[in-house]
Amino acid sequence: VYLVTAALYNSLLQPLNVMLTIPMALVGGVFGLWVTGNALSMIAMIGVIQLVGLVGKNAILMVDFTNTLRGRGLSRTEALLQAGPTRMKPILMTTLAAIGGALPTALAVNEGSEWRAPMAIVVIFGLAVSTLLSLLVVPATYCIFDQVGIFFGRMGRGFMGLAGILGKRKGGD
Repeated sequence: VYLVTAALYNSLLQPLNVMLTIPMALVGGVFGLWVTGNALSMIAMIGVIQLVGLVGKNAILMVDFTNTLRGRGLSRTEALLQAGPTRMKPILMTTLAAIGGALPTALAVNEGSEWRAPMAIVVIFGLAVSTLLSLLVVPATYCIFDQVGIFFGRMGRGFMGLAGILGKRKGGD
């Protein structure tokens, strides 16, 4: 996930924003297994893999639209304030659709489907927790990582300027 988003954003910091949503999803999935009394099995781990993709997509939607708005000339704060409400509806729609699709499997209503229930439970609880938290955490961490990027960008330009000055001085001697 990190490598794909690093290539998408041409950044080393912004993919960390997407990656921070994954632990939130895992906490929700493990909590769901604990609440329902299920164990962390291989089937539940398949749900974790599915969960990583779904949760990453939600964060990518938010970060990508924020970057698009900033590219159009909006400030960081304006872009985040506009991207949040604009992308909240698609994020909630896909989350509710995934939860609705996993609900019959989680309830194990068919004969023999109880062995697949942990996978659906992980997806349902993980999506619910991570969606609620990521709508708050992603914009906050976007600000933090953007400020860190600005700081290191200034430091890098300062070092490059210093190296240029030292290079000129060395060549002139």
